[in-house]
Amino acid sequence: MLTEWITSGWKEVPMVLLSCVVIYSLILLYTRIAGLRSFSKMSAADFAMTVAVGSLFGSSIANPKPTVVLAATALASLFAGQWILATLRQRSALVSGTIDNQPVLLMHRGTILDDNLKRVNVTRSDLSAKLREANALRYDQVLAVVFETTGDVSVLHSEDPHAKVEADFLSGVIGAEDHFEN
Repeated sequence: MLTEWITSGWKEVPMVLLSCVVIYSLILLYTRIAGLRSFSKMSAADFAMTVAVGSLFGSSIANPKPTVVLAATALASLFAGQWILATLRQRSALVSGTIDNQPVLLMHRGTILDDNLKRVNVTRSDLSAKLREANALRYDQVLAVVFETTGDVSVLHSEDPHAKVEADFLSGVIGAEDHFEN
């Protein structure tokens, strides 16, 4: 039993390698057809697509089921669905508003917006970590911190005390309308 857990028969190795080459090639082909948006992290749907493709890739090369044909079909379905969803989001504000999260302002000109932190379940410790990651050195250098639709955190900072954030950069950000009037 231990031997089966650690090793496999040599006849499976070529099939794993062949499955890997075929499925990986299909992922590259589908990405060329559907576009790089398939692996962006611009929305929750994009992130889900990335995870789903990775999971399907891993399971299809490591196991005999799903078969290569089923995995190829599933991948084609994922890429087609992603392309359709991206197109619908682009063309319809209703679809976009239903599917996409809205970014939220977490900090404005050195002031932490605690209500917005609670709204998105981010702690002050999380915020501090993102400020360090962005190389912000002082609160008064931080112009804005935005919790993005993908769950990423954007930190806009400058050493120039007169620096301003372009109003378009904060368009659609919850809380920004109360703090930015540029």
